[in-house]
Amino acid sequence: MAKTKTTFFCQNCGTQYAKWLGQCKSCNEWNTIVEEVIQKEEKRKWKQTTTVKKASKALKINDISISAEDRISTENNELNRVLGGGLVRGSMLLLGGEPGIGKSTLLLQIALAIPKKVLYVSGEESQSQIKMRAERLQTGNTNCLILTETNTQHIFRAIEEIQPDVLVIDSIQTLHTDYIEASPGSISQIRETTAELIKYAKETSTPVLLIGHITKDGAIAGPKILEHMVDVVLQFEGDRNHTYRILRANKNRFGSTAELGIYEMQSFGLREVDNPSEILISQKEDDLSGTAIAATLEGMRPLMIEVQALVSTAVYGTPQRSATGYDTKRLNMLLAVLEKRAGFRLGAKDVFLNIAGGIRVDDPAIDLAVISAILSSNDDDAIPQDFCFAAEIGLAGEIRPVNRVEQRILEAEKLGFHKIFVSKFNKIGSAKFKIKIVKVTKVEDIYANLFA
Repeated sequence: MAKTKTTFFCQNCGTQYAKWLGQCKSCNEWNTIVEEVIQKEEKRKWKQTTTVKKASKALKINDISISAEDRISTENNELNRVLGGGLVRGSMLLLGGEPGIGKSTLLLQIALAIPKKVLYVSGEESQSQIKMRAERLQTGNTNCLILTETNTQHIFRAIEEIQPDVLVIDSIQTLHTDYIEASPGSISQIRETTAELIKYAKETSTPVLLIGHITKDGAIAGPKILEHMVDVVLQFEGDRNHTYRILRANKNRFGSTAELGIYEMQSFGLREVDNPSEILISQKEDDLSGTAIAATLEGMRPLMIEVQALVSTAVYGTPQRSATGYDTKRLNMLLAVLEKRAGFRLGAKDVFLNIAGGIRVDDPAIDLAVISAILSSNDDDAIPQDFCFAAEIGLAGEIRPVNRVEQRILEAEKLGFHKIFVSKFNKIGSAKFKIKIVKVTKVEDIYANLFA
């Protein structure tokens, strides 16, 4: 065994130091630097063998042969969309999210649905607890095996016996290896156990799915190098007061990071939402002021979302500005444009904005819907339910074009909208749409079309 080596790690960001410090110079947190003992052996393989591998040989890029990408379908359309078609063999996937958001439920549901031999390793629940959850999910897979273990050496012994096609780890922060003398969840343990799993995944072409805890700031717990080591980083997010969950790809070496998966949490597990526009638009009988429908895009998927606004006289001295699911700074900018460029006196009024459905939207194409909802609430005049909007607002009060406008128009037409407002400068092809397209150039044009 090699000589014992002592180093100091920041438990918040993973920065390594040669000696103890009171404050981390990287993240500026106090009392997060902890001493850890590292013991390294000559053999640190996932599988203790005596075979000697030959060194890799450098090849010209034109001489490298590639085969068709073989993916394993997860039998879950939303996850397949986010991953770009399924699990790539030999890949490492890391899923992070708030406690109780449904990470374990999602991966157990996937493990029970994949028609291959799956090994589900849990360091947080017992086998009977997992069985109870599996019965609630109402799905069955006789090829899914459950193992409750936290020592990676014991896990790899079970892997050699079972030889699974897919490996699920819940969670990476609970694992520990015998080669490191540190507590599970520490910086060195997370880095070492992940390195062992990556070596196993690459040598056997087995996809590995990891669940990762997050810190109070929302970042995945452990060293930042953890996210660099894996191939795919997924974020599972949602509001606890709503039943809908959103799956985003923060990193994907085998596909786009712009795709989005939407689920609904129900008593029997997570239900895939095929048409999210229906759940993001409130069902109401009468026309109500302060609501407008925006045509937005999340990745390749068009969504119709409802923007709700409330404008009222400020009771206190300072008017309030509040936004849920939307950037408050951008709301303040749009209010300034309405005040300066269009002459609407909103400086002494409270303005509250909400994106229905509990999701967060960063697409600037909903700007036109935002100001339309604000003007509707200010005048207490309702916008017809079959009107929608897709345009960005500039600082000069001009209505700017947005990308992929035809895809937004097609989605609005499919859902039964009769009129869509877009920028005059948007280039729309020769395709004939049944929906009426209204082209506008300034904020005043919108007001004249809706309320004049």
